[in-house]
Amino acid sequence: MTDGVSRTDMTGRVVLITGANTGIGRATAMQLAEQGAELYLACRTAERTRPVVEEITEATGRKPHYLQLDLGDLESVRECAQTFLAERKPLHVLLNNAGVGGRRGSTASGFELAFGINHVGHFLLTELLRDKLVESAPARVVTVASTVHFNARGIDFEAVRKPTASRTGLPEYAVSKLANVLFTQELARRLEGTGVTTYAVHPGAVASDVWRGVPWPIRPLIKLFMRSTEEGAATSVYCATAPELATETGGYYDDCAAKEPSKYATRELAAELWRRSEEWVADYR
Repeated sequence: MTDGVSRTDMTGRVVLITGANTGIGRATAMQLAEQGAELYLACRTAERTRPVVEEITEATGRKPHYLQLDLGDLESVRECAQTFLAERKPLHVLLNNAGVGGRRGSTASGFELAFGINHVGHFLLTELLRDKLVESAPARVVTVASTVHFNARGIDFEAVRKPTASRTGLPEYAVSKLANVLFTQELARRLEGTGVTTYAVHPGAVASDVWRGVPWPIRPLIKLFMRSTEEGAATSVYCATAPELATETGGYYDDCAAKEPSKYATRELAAELWRRSEEWVADYR
């Protein structure tokens, strides 16, 4: 893997990271903190976030802020955004990192579990913080996607409003990751000229808690062939900080380099996903 972690000085830059209490998010938070960023960690519980807050504080002398966020509950997403905006701080990087894979069910807001958390929750959070990002420009939105998005052959817009249909949850996970790539592309088009740039990243196959729902004995076997969370964080940190990406937007990145996304990541599907997503979250805007 390319050592793409830029040592850009992030002093004075405010970064909000979802799912930063574990896995790739935790490693990303630590690396950005070491570069001087002021961090807001948006996670489900303060108890589970406390260890990373203490770890970062001890390592850097700067204590991250905690925000309560349940991406499966759109009311929680709205409250998280409102809490951050009440701080009256700029927002220079929004890092949509949290995610689930290999689990079945539906979210509190009525979406297929992976799609609701990985896409819909982040869509609403980004929309609620969009004006703040523009006001703070230059700013970036980095969304953790996956090479697994190549396995999706489009989006069944009826299926994403129902509980997980497959036995493994992995086909639905692929759809949610395609949605992440499409969201990044359409957001770039809508933010053109504002100074806010967008990036979808594949962190590599990483042994993180995103796979906690995959049943035994499959889970430990697949993790044998995965990267560490520190290695997985490299592309997220690169897209969040690298000066050479300041004028790039809407792309898909793997191993700290731009790559061509799936042929199903079309402008037409991105626009349709955006239209439907706006309708889904309208009551929480």
